[in-house]
Amino acid sequence: MPPKQTREEHINVVSFRTTLEEKYLAYALSTITSRSLPDVRDGLKPVHRRLLYAMLQLKLDPKSGYKKCARVVGDVIGKYHPHGDVAVYEAMVRLAQTFAVRYTLVEGQGNFGSIDGDNAAAMRYTEARLTEVAMTLLDGIDEDTVAFRPTYDGEDAEPMVLPSAFPNLLANGSEGIAVGMATSIPPHNVGEICDALNYLIGHPDCTVARLVKHIPGPDFPTGGVIIEPEASITAAYETGRGAIRVRACWEKEELSHGLYQIVITEIPYQVAKSKLIEDIAEKFKEKKLPLLGNIRDESAEEMRVVLEPKSRSVDPEMLMESLFKVTDLEKRFNMNLNVLNAQGTPQVMNLKDILLAFLDHRLDVLVRRTNFRLGKIAHRLEILEGLLVAYLNLDEVIRIIRQEDEPKPIMMKKWKLSEVQVESILNMRLRSLRKLEEFEIKGEHNALSKEQKELKSLLASDEKCWIKISEEIKDIKLRFGAKNPMGKRRTEFADAPVGKVIDIEAFVEKEPITIFCSKMGWLRAVRGHAADTSDTKYKEGDEGRFQLHGQTTDKLLLFASDGRFYTLPCDKIPRGKGQGEPVRLMIDLENDADIVGMSIYTEGAKWLVASSGGKGFVVDAGEVMAQTRGGKQILTVPDGQKAVICYPVSGDHVAIIGDNRKLLVFPLSQIPPMKKGMGVTLQKYKDGGLSDLQVFNLKEGLSWMVGGRVRVETDLKPWVGNRADAGRLPPTGFPRSNKFSG
Repeated sequence: MPPKQTREEHINVVSFRTTLEEKYLAYALSTITSRSLPDVRDGLKPVHRRLLYAMLQLKLDPKSGYKKCARVVGDVIGKYHPHGDVAVYEAMVRLAQTFAVRYTLVEGQGNFGSIDGDNAAAMRYTEARLTEVAMTLLDGIDEDTVAFRPTYDGEDAEPMVLPSAFPNLLANGSEGIAVGMATSIPPHNVGEICDALNYLIGHPDCTVARLVKHIPGPDFPTGGVIIEPEASITAAYETGRGAIRVRACWEKEELSHGLYQIVITEIPYQVAKSKLIEDIAEKFKEKKLPLLGNIRDESAEEMRVVLEPKSRSVDPEMLMESLFKVTDLEKRFNMNLNVLNAQGTPQVMNLKDILLAFLDHRLDVLVRRTNFRLGKIAHRLEILEGLLVAYLNLDEVIRIIRQEDEPKPIMMKKWKLSEVQVESILNMRLRSLRKLEEFEIKGEHNALSKEQKELKSLLASDEKCWIKISEEIKDIKLRFGAKNPMGKRRTEFADAPVGKVIDIEAFVEKEPITIFCSKMGWLRAVRGHAADTSDTKYKEGDEGRFQLHGQTTDKLLLFASDGRFYTLPCDKIPRGKGQGEPVRLMIDLENDADIVGMSIYTEGAKWLVASSGGKGFVVDAGEVMAQTRGGKQILTVPDGQKAVICYPVSGDHVAIIGDNRKLLVFPLSQIPPMKKGMGVTLQKYKDGGLSDLQVFNLKEGLSWMVGGRVRVETDLKPWVGNRADAGRLPPTGFPRSNKFSG
C-alpha cells in the first residue's frame, strides 16, 4: 500500500509576480479581443455580433413582427454571451438609436432613449426586430460564408465574423476602451464609402489622399458642421489617428423691432442636448458668456434650441464664436482607427488598410459562397442524373423494386449509380412518374449545369470576382446611398474661422474691485477700491495676508511656494461679503504649497523671484502667464527650500536681508533676467536663509516700517557691495523681525 501524501505535497509553489503577470495578460487579451475592439471585416464587437445572430435565429427579420427585447437578451446571455443582461441590453439599445448610430441595425418599438440623454425603458417593455442593414450584414450566413466556433458551453455554434456585405465599420463607426488601448472610429456616409471601395478595386495602388476625395470626412447621425481643414483630415486618415472639430448648425431668425434670435438645429455627435443646455446656462450664470441674453429649449420632434443675444447690437457671428469657445457647441472627435485585423490582432489602420481589409473579406465570402453553391449544385445534379436513369429504365426499376428484397445494391450495380442516387429513386413518389416531370428534370439539369459552368468560370478569374464584388457594392449604394432618405449626407463642411479669435474677457464689464487673500488661502473680491479695510472679516483662526486694487478686466497673478505662477481672471474671483472660496478650488495648487505673492498682471512689468536659499532672478511678466489651472513652473526650488519672494522691479538696487540679520545692498543690474530656472546667488548665508528683499532707488534711500511709521536710511555705503556677498548687520532701529514691512 503506497504511503499517504501529506497536505504540503499537494501544494504547487509559484511566483506571485509571474502568476500575476500571466493572469493580467490573459485578462487584457480577453478585454481587447472579446469586448472592446471591433473586427475590421464586419465592424462589430462580439456582443453586437451575437445580438444580431440571436435575433436572426428568432426570425426577427424586417418583414416579421417584433419580439420583446427581454426575450432577445435572454437568448444572447443564455446561448452566446455569458455576461450581464444590463450590458447586453444597453448595447442593443444603442444599435436602435438614430442619434447614436448612423445606420441602425435594430428597429426598436417603444422608448429607446432620446438625444437629451434619457435612458431607454426596461427591456420588458420594449420590442425590437432587425433592420434591412442588419439583414445585409447577415446575408449568406447559412451558406458557409464564414467560420463558426462553439459557444462558451459547447452546446451550439456562433459565427466568428458576419458576411457583412455592408461596410459597417466605417458606416457606423465604433468606440471602446480596452486595457492599454482604445478605439474611436467615427461614422461615415455609406454612399461615399461605396465610391471609395469601387475606386480602390480599379486603382489598388492609389494613395489615401485620393481616397479622401471620395470620403471627405465623417458623416455623423446628428449632423453638424466639420470645420477641420482638409489637410488635417487627410493626415488623420493616413495615420489612423487625429482629431476632427465639429460645430453645431445654427441659423439667425429675424424678429420685430430689429431684434433677432439664434436657433440651434443640430448639435455635435455624442453631445446630450439637456446637458448642453445646462452647461450653457451654468456658464451664463458664471458670466463666461457676456454676449448671451437668454437660452430656452423649444425642441419637439425636431431640435430647436433658441439663444437670445444680450442686445440687438451684438453680432450673431461673434455671439456664436463666444459659445463655440467655451461650450460643447463645438467639440473635437478624437479619431483612433484601432481595430482587430483578420487574424484577431489589434492594429491601428489607415483608411486604405480598412477598405482593403473589407474587400479581402468580401472576396473570401464570395469564394466560400460560390463553393458552397457549387457543392449544392453538384449534389442536385447527381440526384437528377439518377432520376433520369430511372425514367429511361422505368419498367425495370419498378420490377426490381417489386421483386427484389434488397433493390438498392442491385440498382447500384446494374446502372452504376451512387447510394445517393438510388436513395432518391427509391424515395420518388408515384405521382412523379409523369412524362411532364421528366421534362422538368431535364430542364433543371440543364439550368444547373449552366450555372455550375458560370460559377467555376467565376472562381477561375480574379477579374470576374472583383467585377462581381463591385456589382454588390453598387447594389449597396443603390439601396442605402443618397437616393435613400437615410443615406443623404447629414454633416456638412465649412472652412475653419480665420481672424475670428474671440477674446471673451474683452466683453467683461470693467469695474474696480479690491482683492483679498487670507493667510489660509481664501480668495475674494469686493466692489470698489476700498480705502479702509479694517472691518474686513476672516474665518476664525484666519487673518489677512494680501490685499490689492484691480479691475474686473485684469488678470491676477499668484506665486506659490513651489515656484509656480498661476493666473486667474479677476471677474472670476468670488465676490460678496462672505469669506470667499479657497484658492485651491480655482487652481491646481499642491497640498504642501502656499501662496507667497499676489499681484495684478501689467504688460512689460518685471518681478524678482527668489527662494529661501538665497537664489533668484528677474523674470518678465509675459513669461509667467499661465493658461491652465496647473500653472507654470518658473522658479526651480531645491528640496528642503521654498519660494519666498515675488517683488516688483522698480528701482536700481536690491536690499536683501537673511535670517542671520545680515543686510546687503547691490545693483539690480547684477541679477540676470531669465525665463525659468534656479537663478543666481543673491546673498551667502552661514546659517538660515533669505528673510526679506526689496527693490528700490539708491538715491531715494532704503525705507522700512517701525512702530507704524516709515523710516528712511539714505547713507547706505556700509552695506553696498556685490551680489553673493554676506552683508553686515542692518542700521540701528531695523525691525527685529528682519522684514522691511515691520
